[in-house]
Amino acid sequence: MSPDVAERVFAPDLRERLARSVRLAPVLLTGSLTEADARAVLSDAEILITGWNCPPVTAEVLAHAPRLRALVHAAGSVKPVVTDALWDRGVVVSSAADANAAPVVAYTLAAITFAAKGALSTAAAYAEGWPPFTERTGADGRTVGIIGASRIGRGVIASLRASDVGWRVLLTDPYVTGEEAAGLGVELVPLPELCRRSSIVSVHAPQLPETRGMVSEEMLRLMPDGGTLINTARGSLVDTEALARECAAGRLDAFLDVTDPEPLPAGHPLLVLPNVLVTPHVAGAQGSEVRRLGEFAVGEVERFLAGAPLRGRLLREELLRMA
Repeated sequence: MSPDVAERVFAPDLRERLARSVRLAPVLLTGSLTEADARAVLSDAEILITGWNCPPVTAEVLAHAPRLRALVHAAGSVKPVVTDALWDRGVVVSSAADANAAPVVAYTLAAITFAAKGALSTAAAYAEGWPPFTERTGADGRTVGIIGASRIGRGVIASLRASDVGWRVLLTDPYVTGEEAAGLGVELVPLPELCRRSSIVSVHAPQLPETRGMVSEEMLRLMPDGGTLINTARGSLVDTEALARECAAGRLDAFLDVTDPEPLPAGHPLLVLPNVLVTPHVAGAQGSEVRRLGEFAVGEVERFLAGAPLRGRLLREELLRMA
């Protein structure tokens, strides 16, 4: 990881705690893992802690890391780092995705609440004068559609179900059974039905070839007038231009923390429409929140050395359907 990321994720007290369990390499690997300086560090390494923008740990990298036993990812998605070579070697892989999920859940819940209140359109109208009370909206009885029972999707579901607000929650996910959905307290429905019945749709599915463009023009048209789309997953899951047309027509609102492309070009309609809020991929751990990633990673190293179960351990088959 880069030096600035390492400083933010691993504060001095966390580095000291880590150093009590392991002998830390004196050099921070910040670039290619196949250069001579990286090979010198990896030749001795038994545990590799990775972060944002770490290159893939390929067979070539592993050839210079004969002692590597575990990879602990101190960030969200570990997909860009993990390769088949790691699994084939039997390296234990852990990700701090759970620690990164909590801020995204909080962001999503805020967006859902704003959507239910009609905050974007009401704020825009407020510039012209105090909006009539009868035209304001509320959350009670709203139907929220969750696309994807991922860590974050399940966190959002749990928070909605625990709320005193009378949310109705629908879910679409091909890997969830009816029995499991009942346990989550949601109704499992196909994607078209979810879009048709939900006034608020929140996207939490992984980026896979089969999920690209899944929230298509057709799905957007099924959403009821005045509906809101929230996307904190990946921009490629939504038809960007179709969404821009629906929002420009005033039929839908949108809260987008991710877009396709990312960033959007200057002047794109989604950046200027009053009923759309676009944020630059900030839903995940930011600022003071990134410390939780370091705490999680240090805890995983301690658990690994103690032979205890890892909280963030991943299996090969699980990674295929993760973000």
